[in-house]
Amino acid sequence: MSANPSGPGFQNKARVQILAELEKERERLMQNQTVSTPGASIPIARHSMKDFRDSAEQQHIVAQQKAALQHAHAHSSGFFITQDSSFGNLILPVLPRLEPES
Repeated sequence: MSANPSGPGFQNKARVQILAELEKERERLMQNQTVSTPGASIPIARHSMKDFRDSAEQQHIVAQQKAALQHAHAHSSGFFITQDSSFGNLILPVLPRLEPES
């Protein structure tokens, strides 16, 4: 019986080797991050980077909403508001309230 280079044992060894290389790379990057941040002895927490990305994304959405609202007001006689939409709409059209005729 000859050794099969594509058999399950070979694939498991390759996976273990890849995972070990990834772990070494992660540790190297974490060390570089700590060294490159002056005065920091603790690496930046992952949740703070996520918060930063969320904040930047929120600012981008607000800017898009403002631009869409300005464009709609300039090119339409309708009324629009900015509102979060589960369908991805940045602005929503609004029907004006009409005073009842007396």
